Amino acid sequence: MSRSKALQSYIILRLLLAPLMLFTIITVVFLLLRATPGDPIDAILGPKASQEAKEIMREQLGLAGPIWLQYLNYLKQLLNFDLGTSITTRGETVWKIITDYFPATVELAVFSMLIALTVGIGIGMMSASKPNTGWDAGGRLFGIITYSVPAFWAGMILQLIFGVQLGWFPLGTRFPVTITPPPTITGLYTLDSLLSGNLTQFFTALHHLALPSITLGILISGIFERIVRVNLKQTLQADYVEAARARGIPEGRILVSHALKNALIPVITVLGLTLASLLGGAILTEVTFSWPGLANRLYEAISSRDYPTVQGIVVFFAAIVVIASILIDILNAYIDPRIRY
Repeated sequence: MSRSKALQSYIILRLLLAPLMLFTIITVVFLLLRATPGDPIDAILGPKASQEAKEIMREQLGLAGPIWLQYLNYLKQLLNFDLGTSITTRGETVWKIITDYFPATVELAVFSMLIALTVGIGIGMMSASKPNTGWDAGGRLFGIITYSVPAFWAGMILQLIFGVQLGWFPLGTRFPVTITPPPTITGLYTLDSLLSGNLTQFFTALHHLALPSITLGILISGIFERIVRVNLKQTLQADYVEAARARGIPEGRILVSHALKNALIPVITVLGLTLASLLGGAILTEVTFSWPGLANRLYEAISSRDYPTVQGIVVFFAAIVVIASILIDILNAYIDPRIRY
């Protein structure tokens, strides 16, 4: 089989598996929510409401009848791209909630990833270029600590030091209520303020974004540090690198121009999946910093037993992860032909 046909077969197989993965996630989330203790009707009306009022509300919200019937109705909704309506806000569609809150999550994820890549690749390069030295030991220790520290604990400590004690960063908000936010173009405050040419709004948004994105970025950077260190160390021992040294090429140029490019290939896989998980799973960071993103909204929906909102947001996040996974697999298969077989 030729390389192009092998790649096409691989892409088709990955695309066919995507609906199956999404269907599995949708089913598991639906069943887990119904198995979780607590009744959404009690959460809305209170435990002292009459049984008649509860039954009427249950019928109105589509929570009456056997579970299999509710499940079929839910699948029918999804086929029409209808994620339902929030139970707690009564009238607000789940799509509206996603479009309102998702830009804040995207902004936090993008800035966190930029910090993670800069710090992780930088320390990984330093560690690999100076093996068995204090720099190498420091880099390895940094990777272990950042990989193992819980995000919520680090978030609370950094908020206490830099937000409460030193007062360097604002807490609990995305933009001050006393200042008009930038006009909504993309929903990302930093980008919208630049597009509207208002640098004051840009630096204000950046100031509010700094502490949560630094916290999340530093914690994630440990993953990239470990990958870059291991792969770059192996690459620096390759024959073509030794040949470059023999030709008298400076060590710094060998590191950046010859070795780093190959060492970064595994980072592509981790980068895509980490960004996807950041978009869908930065819930601890958003809750700890009271960041008004979609993950924080998901936490509120879980607390109030808002089934349609929880299901809708989880399906949305799952779709992002599945799409990112497919794109990364295809990119890896294109770069490395061995993956297709």
